[in-house]
Amino acid sequence: MKRIEVAGIAQGITQLIQGSMMLKAEDMDYSGQLLDAYAAAGGNTIDSGHIYGVSSAQAIGKWMASRGNRGDIVIIGKGAHPYEQSRMTKTCIQSDLTESLERLDTDYVDLYMLHRDDPNVHVGYILEGLNDQLAAGRCRAIGASNWSVSRIREANAHAAKHGMTGFSCSSPNLGLARPNEPRWAGCVSTTAEDEAWHEESRLPILSWSSQSGGFFTDRCAPEKRDDAEMVRVYYGEENWERKRRAGVLGEKYGVTANQIALAYVLNQPFPVAAIIGPQTPAELRDSVEALPVSLSAEERAWLNLSTASVPL
Repeated sequence: MKRIEVAGIAQGITQLIQGSMMLKAEDMDYSGQLLDAYAAAGGNTIDSGHIYGVSSAQAIGKWMASRGNRGDIVIIGKGAHPYEQSRMTKTCIQSDLTESLERLDTDYVDLYMLHRDDPNVHVGYILEGLNDQLAAGRCRAIGASNWSVSRIREANAHAAKHGMTGFSCSSPNLGLARPNEPRWAGCVSTTAEDEAWHEESRLPILSWSSQSGGFFTDRCAPEKRDDAEMVRVYYGEENWERKRRAGVLGEKYGVTANQIALAYVLNQPFPVAAIIGPQTPAELRDSVEALPVSLSAEERAWLNLSTASVPL
């Protein structure tokens, strides 16, 4: 599995990142089987977050302890989620990380990301809190999840000016289906301008919901409206056309529309990895089958409705 370079992470991050919300410490047969399948496929990075709860993090820790593979695995931790009010404080940045480390039964996470932003808090204060964690050895790199490009640029410029470590990557939503509105409060999805900046800056993206929550599978169709969240976020004529075009290219490459949607993300002209949430080893293998698909710039543009002519 191809890896992308992320500053501060020596072994790099594989292009498919295993999500963890489905993992359960109470069912290590299930959790272990899924993580074993991911590692066997060549994956090395697991996404975790303080808000995901105790059980999923404990499952990761138990699995690493039983397999003796902590040094081979890149753990992403996320903290300072606002919950019901702003928690963008040095205290919350540290307490969420230390609690996560206890749950994961490890001394450090490889990458610590802020789960949301609070634009009312100065980037200098936030970076001080994060650099404190780097200095303490609780993490080896820092990143921003659901931060705007303008705030990331501001933060990294401040870090460079003041001799601090800045963000080594960003984790917004990047997908072929474009959301009508944020899926969850405070979420950020990329724009064309954002993607152009990432191409220029080479700052990696670790995209969440890269396959748009199953929009490109048979579970979603204009007449299927039982999932109110999917209807609210993704249903619309332009996305139906994107799905149709993904099916056309799927026939060309012998894969599914869902696999084309994942390939669209992984073939961007900047470093990118996709956080995926397979519930079973079979679903994991379905995502892995998208890795060999190489889409041209013309095909990506056509999928995203930027051109009308079919690039076949």
